[in-house]
Amino acid sequence: MAKHEDLPVPIFSTLEPVYGSGSQLEEAQLRFERIKSKFLEVFGHQPDVYARSPGRVNLIGEHIDYEGYSVLPMAIRQDTIVAIRKQDAGEFPKLIRTANLNEKYPVCTYPADPDQDVDLKNHKWGHYFICGYKGYYEFAKSKGIDVGEPVGLDILVDGTVPTGSGLSSSAAFVCSSTIAIMAAFGANFPKKEIAQLTCDCERHIGTQSGGMDQAISVMAKSGFAELIDFNPIRATDVQLPAGGSFVIAHSLAESQKAVTAATNYNNRVVECRLAAIVLGIKLGMKREEAISKVKTLSDIEGLCVSFAGNYGSSDAVLAVKEFLNEEPYTAEDIEKITEENLPSVLGNDPTSLDVLRSAKHFKLFQRASHVYSEAKRVHAFKDTVLSDLSDEDMLKKLGELMNESHYSCSVLYECSCPELEELVKASRDNGALGARLTGAGWGGCAVALVKENIVPQFILNLKESYYQSRIEKGIINKNDLGLYVFASKPSTGAAIFKL
Repeated sequence: MAKHEDLPVPIFSTLEPVYGSGSQLEEAQLRFERIKSKFLEVFGHQPDVYARSPGRVNLIGEHIDYEGYSVLPMAIRQDTIVAIRKQDAGEFPKLIRTANLNEKYPVCTYPADPDQDVDLKNHKWGHYFICGYKGYYEFAKSKGIDVGEPVGLDILVDGTVPTGSGLSSSAAFVCSSTIAIMAAFGANFPKKEIAQLTCDCERHIGTQSGGMDQAISVMAKSGFAELIDFNPIRATDVQLPAGGSFVIAHSLAESQKAVTAATNYNNRVVECRLAAIVLGIKLGMKREEAISKVKTLSDIEGLCVSFAGNYGSSDAVLAVKEFLNEEPYTAEDIEKITEENLPSVLGNDPTSLDVLRSAKHFKLFQRASHVYSEAKRVHAFKDTVLSDLSDEDMLKKLGELMNESHYSCSVLYECSCPELEELVKASRDNGALGARLTGAGWGGCAVALVKENIVPQFILNLKESYYQSRIEKGIINKNDLGLYVFASKPSTGAAIFKL
């Protein structure tokens, strides 16, 4: 039997396989009807096909996917749907027209040109579709597939993943866009290839994404979290213990990953790479070899573990403590070690150069300590789930690991914010066994592990202790609270609908 990641994206002629039955199905049916009628209104045609990809919540393993380490997310029920129609070869003008069911997003029009650049200085919501468009053509070319002359595309998007929430609205959009384009061209590929392709696609928007968000959005299975491994991408089902539920709560601070990349997200990617190169050199690699071959902290983990072996340990953090200074490094400090200027150490990569222009110093010790310790927590989480502990003890241990993860994200990686700190504390004060920020951080959501039997009360208490003051200030509307705090079970991954 083929492995899950080797199967193509499933194609359905009804909504039930994805949206189940009862009120959830009725809601989905109404939503698709709205999309269909809006598509007809805007473009004068029916869509050919629909694609959907879900958002995700990462249970543990933050900011380590781009370092090559495994992560443990689950898909949520909120998703992005892309309806698409491929125009006929004779139709002119050849344009990509992207409309949105949400009228706050204006129609974005682009040339039907897969070689166009994405204007990163002029950020538009439609750029995410162009990421998928460019990526699909690059992928088809690499596979030797002739997709013919570019044709125009009509697209309508509807997303229920809150933007800036850390629940991966951008990956859900890029994944559903790429899969919709594939479906419109009559193509389908193994999920693992699509996961890698969509990760590469999002880099066109200037984010040095690690691949977790795309992998879970494409490969999720209903009822399971997934341990996602990289190089190559694969997914292992993780059955979460009965008696526990995950509550996702938005801090209401928007995390704008693409907009703040140079100072936040990409900055950490660069710090990790510099930490890895410096560690490699300190552990005996030749400078030229470290600079040319070391891209991530996982590349030199073996050297760190060998060093720790001298002390009867296998903990890579021992090498970090021995060879990296706790004080921040300046560019000059690092250049003394590498004997090469930082732009050329980083291959003069444009997004990395943006980081160097913005950064005053680099916290190599803290970033490496977080990555190595967080990578261990992911496996401890999975091992706990597979252990023969009682449900009670298992949930307690998982909660502890989530709390340790949050501390590391907050103190060592510095990707939290005051609102997230307040929300995590409120969650623990109201009975969460563990709570942590989830997603890139700097805003967005927290995820709390809560005993199933107290979920309704927990959500009520959180509304009182965290959201009530925000309602009174007019930051959110009381009637929209369900969008900002909800319990979620593991949902299913990407799908194509031919309705």
